[in-house]
Amino acid sequence: MADSQDPLFQIQRVYLKEASLEQPNSPGILVEQEQPAVDIQLGVEATPVADGIFEVAVTATVQTKIKDRTVFLVEVKQAGIFEIRNLPDEQMGPVMGIACPQIVYPYLRSNVSDLITRAGFPPVHLAEINFQAMYEQQQAQATEEAPRIVTS
Repeated sequence: MADSQDPLFQIQRVYLKEASLEQPNSPGILVEQEQPAVDIQLGVEATPVADGIFEVAVTATVQTKIKDRTVFLVEVKQAGIFEIRNLPDEQMGPVMGIACPQIVYPYLRSNVSDLITRAGFPPVHLAEINFQAMYEQQQAQATEEAPRIVTS
């Protein structure tokens, strides 16, 4: 039997939390011959749900434009509920900022591609993400932005 103080990391559920698709300039823009510009933004957020239970969500926003007109805008938020107990505080950030998003992200990629394809467009395949590098970059930025106390 496992000791109640042993570290625990368990996936409770992975689910599609939110999905939206907008084509504000259809049908006129669909006959444009120009290649659209694609902008992809990603975000990760972690929220405590209950004692030892956390929701980690990865959000993707994909916007394509021709000149200043939107062809389509897709926003998808894929989330997971994770049970995480008995980990040292210094490990909680990396687990929720790296390990959990790595589990959720393949589902997000699939849902983004599927939604865009169902809208009648060629699929947009999100690239693989190095969540460790992303997490380390966010930590470095947070350190740089932290207020500094200067004493004389």
